[in-house]
Amino acid sequence: MDHSSTPIGADYTLIREKVQQAIGILQETGIDLWLTFVRETSAGGDPVLPFIYGHDATWQSAFILTRSGERIAIMGHFDAENARRSGAYTEVITYHEAFSPPLLEVLKRLNPQQIALNYSVNDPHADGLSHGLYQLLIGYLKDTPFAARFVSAETLINKLRGRKTTTEIERIETAIATTFALYQQTFDYVQVGMTEQQIGQFMHARVQALGLTTSWESASCPAVNSGPDTPIGHAGPTDVVVQPGHLLHFDFGVRQNDYCSDIQRVLYFLRPGESAAPAPVQQGFATVVRAIQAAVDAMKPGVLGKAVDAVARQVITAAGYPEFKYATGHHLGRACHDGGGILGPEWERYGDTPNRPLEVGHVYTVEPGLFVPGYGYMGIEEDVVITEQGAVFLGQPQTELILK
Repeated sequence: MDHSSTPIGADYTLIREKVQQAIGILQETGIDLWLTFVRETSAGGDPVLPFIYGHDATWQSAFILTRSGERIAIMGHFDAENARRSGAYTEVITYHEAFSPPLLEVLKRLNPQQIALNYSVNDPHADGLSHGLYQLLIGYLKDTPFAARFVSAETLINKLRGRKTTTEIERIETAIATTFALYQQTFDYVQVGMTEQQIGQFMHARVQALGLTTSWESASCPAVNSGPDTPIGHAGPTDVVVQPGHLLHFDFGVRQNDYCSDIQRVLYFLRPGESAAPAPVQQGFATVVRAIQAAVDAMKPGVLGKAVDAVARQVITAAGYPEFKYATGHHLGRACHDGGGILGPEWERYGDTPNRPLEVGHVYTVEPGLFVPGYGYMGIEEDVVITEQGAVFLGQPQTELILK
């Protein structure tokens, strides 16, 4: 007999919150039914599954939520107990030999005019339905009207992931507080003569001691960038040695209770005889701080992501620096890059995501940056939550350059 993976401590309270939230979004959008169709999720599960189920599934399974409030799980007999225990589903239907008969029976009973499926052009977190599973579903629904009623669940999933509940925001705040504490330990530790790799190893050891993991793959989290000759981007620490006159830049976060932080900080190492950072470093730092504050001031419900990006980008370029070649910010949550909208320009690579409005409960990073020639990368990143009044920093922002 095969068995599904059943992680200990699946958070059923949060799952019930998100399932109920999803029904409200279906009512808001007018979509009749949302169908999440999965199989053998240990081989590549749907990104939405942690929000609506919390386990792996072995056999073909369907999680069905409707605008009128039905919550139905169709699962293999030996997988179904997890759905029952979650309390998120009022009806759990099981099968042994064939998945399609119960699926067809439910669809005929509900007769939805729109069926949202997890495919998306713009958002990888809403694109969990594989092409093979889609073909399988089409085959099951041949000779029925339902295959002609598919729509993308992108909007629904964007809203579900983006609108953080109080529980989710509290978890993000906890991860941010832990990140700040680890940063302080690191700032006390670093000194001239250390390599980026030594510093990264120190931070990894602190994360492991807490029993946590990093917000993204540990090979590049933290990013540690010292001086003008270090590679900047999604790469891990190198053997570059910290020297006097270097900017030391970090990009780092932890995953705690399944939710992430994402914070960038920057230090300057004084040269002999210096009591303050040189003017170009001070100017670069002040410019990034202004760009962050300008973006945060612009972040209100209903404002488009591209408008926020334009505000931050203008501060950087007006100060005489080249525009940064990435978005000003992204959603943050269960994933570090949490899908949905983005605070970015209308570049091809971002698709339609810069045109999404900010909503209450969204959590974003704000991370404009610039390069100070001869010194290194000046990058600061803060995490903020959108309220009815505007954006609020989740933790104390960096407004003074740290000197070593």
